[in-house]
Amino acid sequence: MNILQLKESITAIAESNQSVSEKRQEICDYLKQEIDYYHWVGFYFKNGNAAELKLAEFAGEPTEHTVIPFGKGICGQVAISNENFVVPDVTAQDNYISCGFKVKSEIVIPIFVNGENVGQIDIDSHITNPFSEADELFLEFVCKKVAQLK
Repeated sequence: MNILQLKESITAIAESNQSVSEKRQEICDYLKQEIDYYHWVGFYFKNGNAAELKLAEFAGEPTEHTVIPFGKGICGQVAISNENFVVPDVTAQDNYISCGFKVKSEIVIPIFVNGENVGQIDIDSHITNPFSEADELFLEFVCKKVAQLK
């Protein structure tokens, strides 16, 4: 994984003349294509004033989990904790929402705008324990770029 090249590409997408939704979709598509163990990449955002997340753009197999209550699953826990959550093995998690039998691990990084957790990037992998600190730091960078999209 060439982090510098990935960051340059994410920055170029963020600065393109597309709509915010198109930029987020392109980021999902790009990450899924470029990082071989990112099998599903998606954005969830706070659903208005409701205590739930709503699926926005994603790349990968469709999911039935288009709305996730705060506290439920990994994404719902990040909505409350405001902290990164790396799950090396989803079978070891009690509060996990299965998105399919292929998913073995997950990483969720919150997106902050003016200090408020407005959403998150959610990545599933079909490999057990593929995510490193480098993934975490890179995805924090991606989330900062997404938070600045206009």
